[in-house]
Amino acid sequence: MGPESRFTLKKFPQVYKWSYILFTLSETFPLLCFQVFLYLGFVTNMGEIKISPDYNWFRSTVPLKKIIVDDDDSKVWSLYDAGPRNIRCPLIFLPPVSGTADVFFQQILALSGWGYRVIAVHVFGASLGGFLAQKFAEYTHKSPRVQSLILCNAFSDTSIFNQTWTANSFWLMPAFMLKKIVLGNFASGPVDTEMADGIDFMVDRLESLGQSELASRLTLNCQNSYVEPHKIRDIPVTIMDVFDQSALSTEAKEEMYKLYPNARRAHLKTGGNFPYLCRSAEVNLYVQIHLLQFHGTRYAAIDPSMVSAEELEVQKANLQASSEQEQQQQQQQS
Repeated sequence: MGPESRFTLKKFPQVYKWSYILFTLSETFPLLCFQVFLYLGFVTNMGEIKISPDYNWFRSTVPLKKIIVDDDDSKVWSLYDAGPRNIRCPLIFLPPVSGTADVFFQQILALSGWGYRVIAVHVFGASLGGFLAQKFAEYTHKSPRVQSLILCNAFSDTSIFNQTWTANSFWLMPAFMLKKIVLGNFASGPVDTEMADGIDFMVDRLESLGQSELASRLTLNCQNSYVEPHKIRDIPVTIMDVFDQSALSTEAKEEMYKLYPNARRAHLKTGGNFPYLCRSAEVNLYVQIHLLQFHGTRYAAIDPSMVSAEELEVQKANLQASSEQEQQQQQQQS
């Protein structure tokens, strides 16, 4: 099977399919489903990404750091810090509700290898991470801490999920019910191989989250809150989204465009909810293009000796040519 056929091969994410079935049945047959789930944990392949050489190399070379952010050691931040330590204006990635720090391992490996320091002032936020990135920039607008934002499948108002009335009850729900809520936003139809692997990996990361972590993330995701864009209108923004199915509605995407009329737009033809996993090359290139505007300034996130602006311009031209070719093919097919 050649590389071209991998993108046309359709399959259902295995872990997602089994997890959703078990979480649904667990309300009626909790003991049986628990035993079956334990069995599947041993015999089911958790996806190509988790066993891939790139992911294993990432886990073996980039240490996971833990930072205590409370006096009683009850709150700990886990993060990966990669790239040149002399960079004082790094790039920070914030994961979605279902993700952990390592869901961005492909960006960390690629960008740090090119000379970027990835961990904060340039912020890449996906879904809930994008919303929190905007709120952080908003809260610190009088004493700016954020120099730019890259918002991937992000939203600006939590009311789009129509769950503000249940936000305060997430703390009372068991973990399996919270996971079922999150899984309900995952793509359930046939997808290409790379997207299926990405979903499987995210389900595996979801399994690693405890009840308190899930409850707090869902509360942040659903409690009544919105971004005040007039406080961050001077910050350079790139809005990254996909044309295929994702958890965000068309109305939510249009609202983001209205809030940031001067933002750069990075559209991906496909990628679903997790383009940074299944379309990592395109995402990495868009991140580089976004950060290009800071080259040669104190806010550069890259060691200037590592990657030249000319090289990035060539990559940008190639991406534009590829996009135009895809549009022509779509017009011919229609």
